[in-house]
Amino acid sequence: MKLNHLNLCVHDITEASDFFQKIFDFHLLERKGDAVAIVSDRESFTLVLSNTRAFGGESSTYPKDFHIGFYVDTAEEVDRFYDRLAAANIGPDHGPRKIRDGYSLYFNAIDGLLFEVTCLNR
Repeated sequence: MKLNHLNLCVHDITEASDFFQKIFDFHLLERKGDAVAIVSDRESFTLVLSNTRAFGGESSTYPKDFHIGFYVDTAEEVDRFYDRLAAANIGPDHGPRKIRDGYSLYFNAIDGLLFEVTCLNR
């Protein structure tokens, strides 16, 4: 079984879509006004970004420890990602560091969501 897609509820479709394209190199597959944007990475994972308010729903909030994690192959890639965030004026509270079995960077972005970029020690 392979995970095909995930729906992430956000407050601003444009901001979220631009963020995933600029920061994580996703590409836009489809956009439906301010309601839905569908983006995909280079590994055939699809992320559906939806604005629940556009469908008459309430704003979404995620639990405190909810996060979105990405794995990269090397510690150098984590460092380069940190530099990419700095260039985009997205300032993590601290730089990458060794956490558990990996070298990780945590930061908050769109709607305060927590993101992780990690290289596992192999």
